Amino acid sequence: MKVKKLDINGFLGKQDWGSSNFIAPCIFHAFADVEVDQEHRRLSLIFMCVPVSPGNSRLIWTFPRNFGVWIDKIVPRWIFHIGQNLILDSDLYLLHVEERKIMEIGATNWQKACFVPTKSDALVVGFRRWFNKYAGGEIDWKGKYSGALPPSPPREQLMDRYWSHVVNCKSCNTAHKGLKALEVILQIMSVVLIGIVAVTKQNMISMVVKTTMVSTAIVCFAASKWLAHFIYKNFHYHDYNHAF
Repeated sequence: MKVKKLDINGFLGKQDWGSSNFIAPCIFHAFADVEVDQEHRRLSLIFMCVPVSPGNSRLIWTFPRNFGVWIDKIVPRWIFHIGQNLILDSDLYLLHVEERKIMEIGATNWQKACFVPTKSDALVVGFRRWFNKYAGGEIDWKGKYSGALPPSPPREQLMDRYWSHVVNCKSCNTAHKGLKALEVILQIMSVVLIGIVAVTKQNMISMVVKTTMVSTAIVCFAASKWLAHFIYKNFHYHDYNHAF
């Protein structure tokens, strides 16, 4: 991987499987070269990171492709978003900490805060070169902000997924409401089944039916607990154990 043609408009990157293009100031486009795939299948990543205030950015990304598009009509978008959010969230805390380290040491000395020895780090180095050369190593907030970073929030707030994504995503928001409703239904079914068994006279239902109802109630309760954990981990907060 290497960086080519770095100027005020951004830079080009080249790797074995394709190319990438940083379009200044906040768009990254990676794509597979046509000659790499004889079937002319194309897959791209378009990633926009727009600074909105010191320490905060709005991320907009998409993965356009010209093959396998049928799967989007079968698999709900929120299923894909769960996997994509894992990738973003896994680096979020690291980036948060690194931003503060670079701020402390100075943008021009960023190499002292980051260890980037491999060829795969070429794009990071390329962006830092562009940022220091053409942006002076800092974002021009036009007087709206001083540039000072806000205090670090708790991890639960920093990596909160509900308010940063779910409420703004129609697919994830709909899935969240549906799964929460299913969780409540399972809990109600569990209570109702146990209640029926408790109030029904012994000779009115057979032992087999009673055992089946109790077993179903237990399964419903266990399923509701598992679903609650799934909802929290995928739609609210997913922690990571990073080594520093």
